[in-house]
Amino acid sequence: MKTPAPLDASIIIVNYNGGDLIQAALDHLKRQRVSPTEVLIVDNNSTDGSADRLDLDGLPRARLLRMDDNLGFAKANNVAAKQAVGEWIILLNPDTEPQADWLEKLAGAARRHPGVTSFASAQIDAGDTSVLDGTGDCYSVFGFPWRGGFGASKTDLPEEGECFSPCGATAMIRRETFLHAGGFDESFFCYCEDVDLGYRLRLMGERCIFVPDAIVRHHGSAITGRMSDFTVRLGTRNRLTTYLKNTPPLALVLSMPGHVLLTLYLYISAIGRPRAQSIRRGLGEAFRRLGDTMRSRKTVQKQRKLSSVEITKAMSWSPFTLHRRKPHVWPATEDRELAGSAGTSISRS
Repeated sequence: MKTPAPLDASIIIVNYNGGDLIQAALDHLKRQRVSPTEVLIVDNNSTDGSADRLDLDGLPRARLLRMDDNLGFAKANNVAAKQAVGEWIILLNPDTEPQADWLEKLAGAARRHPGVTSFASAQIDAGDTSVLDGTGDCYSVFGFPWRGGFGASKTDLPEEGECFSPCGATAMIRRETFLHAGGFDESFFCYCEDVDLGYRLRLMGERCIFVPDAIVRHHGSAITGRMSDFTVRLGTRNRLTTYLKNTPPLALVLSMPGHVLLTLYLYISAIGRPRAQSIRRGLGEAFRRLGDTMRSRKTVQKQRKLSSVEITKAMSWSPFTLHRRKPHVWPATEDRELAGSAGTSISRS
């Protein structure tokens, strides 16, 4: 059997106290049928010794980049992306288990869609492989992102098609495109930085393809905690920043009432629990840096190529889809003619 050609990609893993999970991720990379160009591990000054006991044997051009401080997910990835040599950068969380044909499937998708600059993997819950962890990131016209299909049955996995943006835990993005867009917004530190980047790329006319057979098992929030104060606070702050910074004027005006109502709903439903305080803190932090957000907005809006109407075509208009965190995947642009006048959809949302 002919050996598949290597994928010209730099895999980047950002580690912070990843324990034994990061070694498991590296061990799964060693079993890939297609080899990447290099593997870069950025350690954000871990204190659990996880960076000291890594076994990198068997990984192509593996390098450990040690940071003096915890730079956060956004800045650490930016540091590695600038040093990477691959045509593609592939972001991989330290709490993931990429299946043996993962890179092979991503490489195949890139060949099928030569004009596309980012690809989303299918994420499966590592604790229960009958449950989805994500089918790419989705975005509501009301300014709320979610991980498509999170918590749904694996039978709801959509077919290959276009999604809003890739989840940062398993994303493949053309390196030149990533750098041209300025990479991740480092002020986010972590959480929602992938949606923010995906939004900016969308506004610049770029697209993302969801690849259902590029499978990665994910121990979601195994390191930071899914409902910790840190997660909720930064998630709330960065969600509002993403919305205000990127949404074109007309879409912003029309969606603002819905965004405010949904924010109030989330807060009121959390009253009496620690989550409510975390939401308040996140909103407060977002408003305190509003000046910086508006300055960033000027740059984003100056660079965008899509109008309000055009960008909302990549968003979900269904409150039900948002509430249920259903996948939002639609036929890729070059495939729409094949779908025919009947409007055949490959999304199950």
